[in-house]
Amino acid sequence: MNTHLKLEVLRTFRNRGFLIVTLALPLVLYCAVTPGNKSKHAMVENMPFELYFMTGMAAYGALFAVFSPTTRIALDRQRGWTRQTRVTPLHTTTYLTAKVATAFLVALPCVALLYIAGTAFGVRMSATQWLEMTGLLLLGLIPFIIMGITVGHLAKAESMPAVIGGLVVIFALFGGAFGEFFNSGTTLKVIKLLPSYWLCQSGKVAKGDGAWPTEGWIVVAAWTIAMIAIAIPAYRRDTRRA
Repeated sequence: MNTHLKLEVLRTFRNRGFLIVTLALPLVLYCAVTPGNKSKHAMVENMPFELYFMTGMAAYGALFAVFSPTTRIALDRQRGWTRQTRVTPLHTTTYLTAKVATAFLVALPCVALLYIAGTAFGVRMSATQWLEMTGLLLLGLIPFIIMGITVGHLAKAESMPAVIGGLVVIFALFGGAFGEFFNSGTTLKVIKLLPSYWLCQSGKVAKGDGAWPTEGWIVVAAWTIAMIAIAIPAYRRDTRRA
C-alpha cells in the first residue's frame, strides 16, 4: 500500500503543468484580485472579500487537485497498465485507496498556500476555526474525488484536459468560487444543490456561523452516494474489459 501510494504521489508531482494549474493559478488569482477588493466594505455572502475569495480559490485549486487521478487512470487503461495490475498481488481496495489518498495529498498544499496568502491579506481566525474550515473543505471534496475516478474509467485519455477543465470550471463558477453571481430566487436554490457551493460556504465558520446547515450535509452526502453508485459499475465494467 505504501509503495503504491508513493508511486502515485510521485507521478502526480512530476507533472509540472498540473502543478501550475493546481498550485500556482489559484494563488496568483487570489494575490492579483484581493488587494483591489480588500476593504471592510467589500463583503460577499456576509464575509470579508479576502476570506470569501481565499475559500473560493482554495476550493478551485482543490477541485483540480482531486481530479489528478483521472488522467492517470485513463492513461493506464490506454497503455494496458490496468490489465497488467490484474495479474499482480495489487488488491482493488489498495488501488482505489491510493487514488483517493493521492487526491487529498495533492489538495492539501493548494489549500495551505491559499491559507498563507489569506493570512497575509488579513484573514484572522482561531485555530479551531481554521481546522473546522479545512475539515469542511476536505469533506466537500469527497464526491468530486469519486467523480474523478469514475470519469477516468469512462472517458478516453485524449479527452481528459477538456473534460476535467470543463467540470472544474463549471462547478467552481456556479458554486461561487469566483464570486457571488446568484444570491436569490430559484437559481440560488438550484445552486445550493451543488456540492461546490458548500465548499465555498466553508469559510463562514470564521463568522461564527458554524459548520454547514443540514442542507449542506445532505447535498454532499447525496452526491457522494450517487457518485459511488455510478463509480462501482463503471469500474467493474472497465476491469472486465481489461
